[in-house]
Amino acid sequence: MADSAVGLQTPNLRVHCSSFVVIPARLESTRLPRKLLLRETGKSLIQHTSAAARQARRPEGLLVAADHQEIFDEVRAFGGQVEMTDPNAARGTDRVAEIARGLQNIDIVVNVQGDEPELSGESIDLVIRLLEDDPEAVMSTLATPIRRRGQWEDPGCVKVVFDCRGRALYFSRSPIPRPCQWDDELLAADPAHFYQHVGLYAYRREFLLRLAQMPQSSLEKLEKLEQLRVLEGGYPIVVGVVDEPTFGIDTPEDYRAFVEKCRRR
Repeated sequence: MADSAVGLQTPNLRVHCSSFVVIPARLESTRLPRKLLLRETGKSLIQHTSAAARQARRPEGLLVAADHQEIFDEVRAFGGQVEMTDPNAARGTDRVAEIARGLQNIDIVVNVQGDEPELSGESIDLVIRLLEDDPEAVMSTLATPIRRRGQWEDPGCVKVVFDCRGRALYFSRSPIPRPCQWDDELLAADPAHFYQHVGLYAYRREFLLRLAQMPQSSLEKLEKLEQLRVLEGGYPIVVGVVDEPTFGIDTPEDYRAFVEKCRRR
């Protein structure tokens, strides 16, 4: 109680919020079929991701939101906590919101993608702290500097720009910001000019439940980026910067590279 009282007078002091991690896990995937059950390392991909997420210190728990019995059985087999969710859910966010409805004593819900086996616990702790430090923000996420022009121009690399408070201004598949005159030295600037969005999200629970009921926005439909629904609705998203990007496993090449890393350890 003393910390809370001081926090009201001193905004720089962090207000602690209860938090929980949910990993939405879908069996089918387009570019790498049944990827969450791949186990060339001796462990399934969903087990690797669960173990990585458990390195975070702030969350009070972690649960996998499964859409299929095979995912459910796999998580149970390695001792994880799992619940079945609506197999017809349109997006992972909807699956996370379904679990969040039952987390009535939790303030912040973190959405960790099931194909992020190298995500650091520090990144999860960071998105939680961002919401604790910015009481007006309803959602937080991460970004990392872009140092290659090809990456900046790639539509598969989602870019983000943010203001001096770390509030997101826009997310896009297009190269943003676009300089009037290009110079390769722009890629080496410190602080960076260009940032890749890292797909890790934390939500205030009540906002997450509202988000799941909001219709798709026009910008979201154009860019196929769900976070634009939040910005277009006028809600603030706070962005934290990390030095090391984490990449999901989307293709057979991604998975082979991950397997090789595991073998070298």
